[in-house]
Amino acid sequence: MDSEPTQVIVVDAANVIGSRPDGWWRDRAGAARRLLTRLSAFQAQSPDTTVIVVLEGAARQATSGDTAPTNLEVVLAPGSGDDTIVAVTQEAATRQPHPTITVVTADRALRDRLTPTGATPTGPNWLLSQLDALPQRPSA
Repeated sequence: MDSEPTQVIVVDAANVIGSRPDGWWRDRAGAARRLLTRLSAFQAQSPDTTVIVVLEGAARQATSGDTAPTNLEVVLAPGSGDDTIVAVTQEAATRQPHPTITVVTADRALRDRLTPTGATPTGPNWLLSQLDALPQRPSA
């Protein structure tokens, strides 16, 4: 019997990617693809959690081809990433049973917009520490 997730994590991908100066600006789609891969591994180990990733701008190209993980909910922002994150969070708040919603972003204005949804905002370092703690897969 499949049960509904008890937690939803909405990821402001641009904000998480931009939090570490690892050269992401040279290849935004590649940086987004790497984040999606890591989030997919996290999702695989968190069956009670739904991970929703919002991609905007050039990072949206990370889902082209057959490389996009299938165990994540990836939302391509048609315009403002912040507007899309608010809409996705509002939708998640209507799910039954009501999950705990965490939004990963450091954007203070976005955090203020999320207050009415009941979501708990947290910074990128929280998510990155979760991802860094995952077992590393051997390189091929």
